[in-house]
Amino acid sequence: MTPQRTVLITGGNRGIGFSIAEEFVAQGHRVAVTARSGSGPAGALTVIADVTDAASLDAAFTTVEAELGPVEVVVANAGITRDTLLLRMSEDDFTDVIDTNLTGAFRTVKRASKGMLKARFGRIILISSVVGLYGSAGQVNYSASKSALVGMARSLTRELGGRGITANVVAPGFIETDMTAALPEDQQKAYQQSIPAGRFATPLEVARVVTWLASDDAGYISGAVIPVDGGLGMGH
Repeated sequence: MTPQRTVLITGGNRGIGFSIAEEFVAQGHRVAVTARSGSGPAGALTVIADVTDAASLDAAFTTVEAELGPVEVVVANAGITRDTLLLRMSEDDFTDVIDTNLTGAFRTVKRASKGMLKARFGRIILISSVVGLYGSAGQVNYSASKSALVGMARSLTRELGGRGITANVVAPGFIETDMTAALPEDQQKAYQQSIPAGRFATPLEVARVVTWLASDDAGYISGAVIPVDGGLGMGH
């Protein structure tokens, strides 16, 4: 039985982040989410923060530490897209996505690692995407930011692995969210046909992989990339 932990999820006010927070709450953990607006699920503490602003993240961590205790599990989930083809992609389209998805994860992990090193325990979980390794037209910025998380987790593993801290990557494929629901039906069907499982994942299927990685059962797994994509990426 995994003991109750203090968990912080960035971008926990909607989509996959909200489901991850919900599942940690359901399993009895002390849960906080960061959000730029809105709030996390019932039973979670919501702190307003922006992962592109180190000072706001630091303040959020300080609040969580005061109310729930030192953060033992951090899930770097906050992310944005600015999809467009390379020749139309502005430098801001590129750097904004990198600053949120990649540098935002760095800021989050750096702040979380202070308490983890002191406790000699930590679970760092980075939410990537199937397109991080598979690639996707119109997502040069997004796929670059998501594949970079793999190198980050593996370097963190080499740096922090001897201190009881693991760092892993979860790479979801197509998930049933508001975003996929808004796609035209024929496009949804085309996507589903490219997935060996023949369907999109539920957010809960991603959330349960994340909570498992945070558990004592996964204590000897680090530097891994775990796809939750119905076979779409095949390890790529």
